[in-house]
Amino acid sequence: MFRALIYLLPLALTIYAFIDCLNTPEDEAKHLPKIAWVFIILLFWIVGPIVWLAAGKTRHAPAGGRTPSEWHRNHRSRWVAPDDNPEFLNALKEENKKDESLLKDWEADLRRREEELKRRESGESPSPSGE
Repeated sequence: MFRALIYLLPLALTIYAFIDCLNTPEDEAKHLPKIAWVFIILLFWIVGPIVWLAAGKTRHAPAGGRTPSEWHRNHRSRWVAPDDNPEFLNALKEENKKDESLLKDWEADLRRREEELKRRESGESPSPSGE
């Protein structure tokens, strides 16, 4: 069991450092280009990942000296269901009003066209108010 741990811990450290290096933006890699760090991590199996984690990346301290988890605990946003969200409901009302006015316009246009079609079929001349 101890022999497996001797190989698994450095392998896990190497994989973690490799993925961290790949996900790090190029401008946050310190001292060397990012591709050089990738080779160092992969070639120097134990030392490379440790050097990357210690000196290869610009690390930012949490703002205000707080840990990220402490900040998130105090500033959680409350999710609101759509039927309880006033902004969403107002947007639905506005959209509904637009749809209703559009439907009324279409219905009026349909009635006008039906009347015009009936007049043509009955042989009457179109009224002066029409087109």
